[in-house]
Amino acid sequence: MKKGIVTKLFLLTTSLCMLILAIVFFGIILFFKQYYANQKISDINTNIQSFEQELLKAGEDAQSIQRLEHEFYEENQTWITILDSVGNIKYANDFSVKIQLDTSRNPIFSNREMSIPLYSFMGLEEIERVQFYLKQGNRIMIDGTNKDEVIIPAILTVADGNYVLENRQLSEKLYGQRTIVEPTPSDIQLPEEQNGQRAEIAPAPSENPSLFLWGVIEELQLPVGTIRSNIYSNRVFVERIKQFQVRLLLHEKSSSNAEPVDYEENNIKYKLFMKPVTDSSGETNYIFAMTSLQPVDEAVQMLTDYYVYLIIFVLFLTVLATFYYSKKIAKPLIKMNNTTNKMANLDFSETIPVTSNDEIGALSDNINRLSHTLHSYINQLQQDIEKEKQLEATRKEFIAGVSHELKTPLSIMKSCISILEDDVASHKRDYYFQAMTKEVDKMDRLIVDMLELAKFESGTYKMEMEVFYIDQVIEYICEQLALDMKNKQLHIHKQLSHIEVVANPLRIEQVLTNFITNAISYTPENETIMISMSEENERVKICVENKGAHIEEKQLEKIWDRFYRGDMSRRRSKGGTGLGLAISKNILELHGVPYGVLNTEDGVLFYFYLSRFQNVRR
Repeated sequence: MKKGIVTKLFLLTTSLCMLILAIVFFGIILFFKQYYANQKISDINTNIQSFEQELLKAGEDAQSIQRLEHEFYEENQTWITILDSVGNIKYANDFSVKIQLDTSRNPIFSNREMSIPLYSFMGLEEIERVQFYLKQGNRIMIDGTNKDEVIIPAILTVADGNYVLENRQLSEKLYGQRTIVEPTPSDIQLPEEQNGQRAEIAPAPSENPSLFLWGVIEELQLPVGTIRSNIYSNRVFVERIKQFQVRLLLHEKSSSNAEPVDYEENNIKYKLFMKPVTDSSGETNYIFAMTSLQPVDEAVQMLTDYYVYLIIFVLFLTVLATFYYSKKIAKPLIKMNNTTNKMANLDFSETIPVTSNDEIGALSDNINRLSHTLHSYINQLQQDIEKEKQLEATRKEFIAGVSHELKTPLSIMKSCISILEDDVASHKRDYYFQAMTKEVDKMDRLIVDMLELAKFESGTYKMEMEVFYIDQVIEYICEQLALDMKNKQLHIHKQLSHIEVVANPLRIEQVLTNFITNAISYTPENETIMISMSEENERVKICVENKGAHIEEKQLEKIWDRFYRGDMSRRRSKGGTGLGLAISKNILELHGVPYGVLNTEDGVLFYFYLSRFQNVRR
């Protein structure tokens, strides 16, 4: 038997481990790469949405937007920037050349100045060579197109330096394939113009009209030490932006596609994200982002190499486990025999350690569960018996209390009826009828309170929470009880704050009414009742304190019991049914808030807490 179990365990353990390794290995090869890429794309899409919200908050603050781009790259290792409605990088003035247009030769453009972004024509490594030609005062010829009255240059020719800068992607779309020959000074002449429009140089396959403008260089801005310089240095990213701009100008559908686009260069796969965004002025901009998927391929390759060592380790661990099972297989059987002997004598204190996952391990676990179940049932039976005793005592106490409470009004009513039947005091008939009516009202209140208390204690009542101002509820209750306080010549002192709380307003009003009514009943004449509120973190503490006799410390917990009135004789002189504080206790416990009562220097303080309403706007 030992050999069979050990063999089975060996085969099962080895097979299971190898199966798991094989599943994980092939899962990594077949699915992990795609899963990782999809997860990364999903995370980037989510972060782009957050970036969009922050972008709208930044408005037209160029520095804040560039900082957002830099932080997005640091957190997601993803290049991101904002393009305007024609596909230019917004706020790219740090890498641009400002041109004063020659309006005499360009009468159709009323704008005398324009700023040309240079990232479309050159990289950062060309700055030292190019800045010599783009000096202030040099004349420059602009060859390009326009969209929505925005000029998009395709070729820049510096007249004095015989130097040409070309956005090849845009120029090839506008003019087709052609060879750019650096002109000589005699070659750079203004072509013939017809009504302010440039004469055709070559057939333009684009719908956008081509332009030919002259101007003078006013200022050259270079991104030395700026946040944006890392974007300009990534030529792959810049080339994708230029390609997006060309498609946008040619009204291609793929230019506004919100889905990520695959792109591969130098055997490295990229994902491109393009999302239209409407700013506060109603202009459509574009969030353009690019991320590399190369880390996925590197991670998969590392995991594949690592699995060779992992398989060797698992095989070695399996051999050790086989020896362990062969030596330890008999130990659980002896332990089970000893434990079951104790169970037969109703001793459930000992359990069997489960050291294997075979039939012996399952049997050990079943014996442990059987022992635990029997022990639990015996304990539960003892608890049920004890609970039944307590419930019976509670029933007797409740019946005794109800009987005591109903005995007095019934006796009064019986006496009144006897007097009325004997016609002893016919002139006081109205008085006796009023007395009986008053006692009937007391019994009615008692029955209503008993039913309400039973409803709260049933465990099925659900509090409906609302938001309201607690100080308004206190003011309302004080107005309702003003006559009672006036009759006893009581003074009320309130320290309230205008605070919103989350609770059931009707039930909290009931609690406050009970507390304040109780304070009125037990406060001597010409004394003061104090009602106060205080904020503690995210809660509000409401206190009702009355002057008068203290409650004995041993009685403080009992005042929440049914029919408790502060003395053993259950005096009715103070009025009420004796259930108010018991009902208040259940209401506050259903709210899940702390409450209590304590003696102060001059009287008694009742208090409870409520949760403040946190009005958080996102």
